[in-house]
Amino acid sequence: MDEKKYPRILTAGDGCVVAEFGDSIDMAINSRVAALGSAVAKMDFPGVLDMVPSYRSLAVYFDPVNTDVKRLYTRLGELCLKEDTEAGHERRRTIIVPTLYGGEWGPDMEDVAAHTGFSPEEVISRHSGRDCYCYMLGFTPGFSYLGGMDPALETPRLKNPREVIPAGSVGIAAKQTGVYSIVSPGGWRLIGRTPMLIFDPNRDPAIFLEAGMWIRFRPIDKAEFDEIEATSKEGTYRPEILEEEEASS
Repeated sequence: MDEKKYPRILTAGDGCVVAEFGDSIDMAINSRVAALGSAVAKMDFPGVLDMVPSYRSLAVYFDPVNTDVKRLYTRLGELCLKEDTEAGHERRRTIIVPTLYGGEWGPDMEDVAAHTGFSPEEVISRHSGRDCYCYMLGFTPGFSYLGGMDPALETPRLKNPREVIPAGSVGIAAKQTGVYSIVSPGGWRLIGRTPMLIFDPNRDPAIFLEAGMWIRFRPIDKAEFDEIEATSKEGTYRPEILEEEEASS
């Protein structure tokens, strides 16, 4: 079989086209996915309904009745090649995620500490000491798959997943970390919880996190947790988001 060549455009049914940039979890590949998504949004192409990014690709959904499909495919191909050289010039957006670590909010903290050989305090320091990149959202609405965690914190998933995990739980699975956006089952090691409502269908925006954003975990105490939780339930909480120019590669 011939070696795959990227970027490439693939048909996914009569109402979706997928642009692929590679076959691995890689920051450079994902930055091109994010850049293409931004370019397609600015293009405002007639008939385009939605875009769904993944680690390595962008799915573009469209109405086949009201879309010039051939022109859409051609334009996407042109943008894929263009974004190859311009993907590094986006603005970096960093969202601050206040997190209460350990205790009942992070029931697997001791296990992570034992596995890594660090104290719980060192786990917290290392986990909150690096900004993590949101490669994609998935599994549930707003669940974030984050890369860039301190590799020394790598810890395997639970052998027996939990049936119920509270919304806002912060977990570790192998080399990744992430935030559970709604109550759901899951097998990640829970080390803390944010009082932010990551997903709220009655809010605009419904999801605070976006693929391509950076996440900075900020340790908080119980008093601040309760305060943020109250304003989140009232619908008045808005996270701190920092914006800066992304250095070109």
